[in-house]
Amino acid sequence: MGIPRIPLGKWVEALESWLENHVQPLFDVIRLVIASVVDGFEFVFQTIPAPITILLLTGIAYALGRWRLAVFTAVGFLLIWNMGLWDPTMQTLALVLTSAVISIVLGVPIGIWCAQSNTVRNVVTPILDFMQTMPAFVYLIPAVSFFSLGVVPGVIASVIFAIPPTIRLTNLGIRQVPKDLVEAAEAFGSTPTQKLVKLQLPLAVPSIMAGVNQTIMLSLSMVVIASMIGAQGVGSKVYQAITQVKTGVGFEAGLAVVILAIVLDRFTHHLVHRKGRGSNV
Repeated sequence: MGIPRIPLGKWVEALESWLENHVQPLFDVIRLVIASVVDGFEFVFQTIPAPITILLLTGIAYALGRWRLAVFTAVGFLLIWNMGLWDPTMQTLALVLTSAVISIVLGVPIGIWCAQSNTVRNVVTPILDFMQTMPAFVYLIPAVSFFSLGVVPGVIASVIFAIPPTIRLTNLGIRQVPKDLVEAAEAFGSTPTQKLVKLQLPLAVPSIMAGVNQTIMLSLSMVVIASMIGAQGVGSKVYQAITQVKTGVGFEAGLAVVILAIVLDRFTHHLVHRKGRGSNV
């Protein structure tokens, strides 16, 4: 005698249909906001001439990591420009930055909430485990159902996949603040808000920045997957190369993704170390 099959799939589809019928206006607002943010980033990145953008990025790289990072940034983005991938790379950068901003805006407060309540942490942790272990392709299905095709469902799927490190490391950073410092702040009559803003968050900044770094890298890893549902950018070039078996096109697009990933990683890496040194002074 077999065990009756639990219709999990049908329950999920029923929930999806209910959300489409009753919450669609909210999804329309979310789609409008996300599309506006992405369009804003793209407008800025594509309005500024490529040579000026490269100079600005090289200047930021020099300020953060001195000449080695500056040289790599200049050569890397000049190569992207030379390969004719400047516009797709800026579209990808807009998608990644939008995903990172949303992840930070949502993830940091949730991480703070987890740090202040063991009950919240115990509820949120298995949800984060689920979000990180579920195959990323699965997120595309409800994202397309609720937000149609294009860059918006790509951003939604990227946020779901990339937000857990920001939440986890914000929670961890606040919980690792030395207890004697917390007790000293309480002894001097600090309110919970003062204790959080003036003590715990400043000391947790290196950990929070490490989470942001991981979130950006995970967002970048989603660009090819997001291209399958219409998100433009370098990922669409890689996807096009796969479908048409064009190894050279795929290599160039992949190289652009690698350069962008290394530059963003080094930028946030140096920011983490600067914040770390600042908090130790």
